[in-house]
Amino acid sequence: MLTFILATASGLSVANIFYSQPLLDLIAQTFRTTESAAAVVVTVTQLGYAAGIIVLVPLGDLIESRALASRVLVVTAIAAGLAAVAPNLTTFLIVSVLLGFTSVVAQVVIPVAAHLAPASERGRFVGRVMSGLLLGIMLARSVSSLLADLWGWRAVYVVSAALMLVMAVVLAATLPRRRPDHTDGYRSLMVSIGHLVRTEPALRRRAAGQALMFATFSAFWTSIAYELIRQYHMSQTEIAIFALVGAAGAAAAPIAGRLGDRGLGRPSTGVVFVLAAVAMAVAGFGSHNLVVLAVAGILLDLAVQGHLVLSQQEIYQLRPDARSRINTVFIGSIFFGGAIGSAASGLLYDHEGWIGVTAFGVILSIIGFGLWCGSEALLRRRESALPELRSLRRFGKAGKRS
Repeated sequence: MLTFILATASGLSVANIFYSQPLLDLIAQTFRTTESAAAVVVTVTQLGYAAGIIVLVPLGDLIESRALASRVLVVTAIAAGLAAVAPNLTTFLIVSVLLGFTSVVAQVVIPVAAHLAPASERGRFVGRVMSGLLLGIMLARSVSSLLADLWGWRAVYVVSAALMLVMAVVLAATLPRRRPDHTDGYRSLMVSIGHLVRTEPALRRRAAGQALMFATFSAFWTSIAYELIRQYHMSQTEIAIFALVGAAGAAAAPIAGRLGDRGLGRPSTGVVFVLAAVAMAVAGFGSHNLVVLAVAGILLDLAVQGHLVLSQQEIYQLRPDARSRINTVFIGSIFFGGAIGSAASGLLYDHEGWIGVTAFGVILSIIGFGLWCGSEALLRRRESALPELRSLRRFGKAGKRS
């Protein structure tokens, strides 16, 4: 039951970041602005989320998690309510930053899940919670489209505000208390984040790879609504049905968790980068076939979510006492990448159309695959050098004894 609650809290909170993606056309009409200007909503929400990751999530290593999660959810509810009544685009953008900033509860409770799980099953346990988070990401677009079709786009934020208040009460009542290990204060906590970045190459590698993945993901899903409206003349309900294909990506979470537990995280990482590149290429060349576009969306989401879980399975083993701070670096870099992908896709779609967006995604995936190849080569050289270093040390000790 606790796993289900953590998964639900993760999914509902992170969904706030993605509600606006299929609503951009409606938002542009309401505020009488251009599509590229409306796309800025996605960018600032993700930047707000990244800022929340940097400022709020490290507090999970300093403040008791149950109190932190429930209180942040109350502020999220207030932000969603303000978004529902925003009178103009400027106000809506400001409130979107606040909404993104406070929608970080998923990143507060996922490290809690890692703490609760036995070491041998951590990948699977985190994978189950991640399934809820990923379903929130994938279903957010469908839910927002359906609600917008029924009651208008502002209803999306009214419903979100109510859900955030409910989850605040549920977490306050059910989440176990966990006393954080860090006791030196917030300033020391933030300084230690920089130390983690400098001293943990696996964290840097995983953060960079997932940032590229999420930029690709965000570029696809930010622009696909425009393509479906222009190419297929879809309504908001039809866009919602199409967006359901993304829910298949949640299936990658438990599978990736099992692969990581079996020691297959490194080779699987290369596979998911190739899968992402193939997905974006298929989306570009098959844009005139709706089924092909749906298949591309499924493949892309499988790749992105698979890499996410594989990465978390690895980085949570680095420093058990600093999982919230590790999460800060990792998730913060992801949403900076997502913000860049959203902004670039809006500009590319305006000037180059859908083919420009998909080409951008292919390039990002190829860069990610190149980084993986380079890191694999470096890791193999280090591993091959370890026996030689051990033999040299033994030889040195033997020489000293003689």
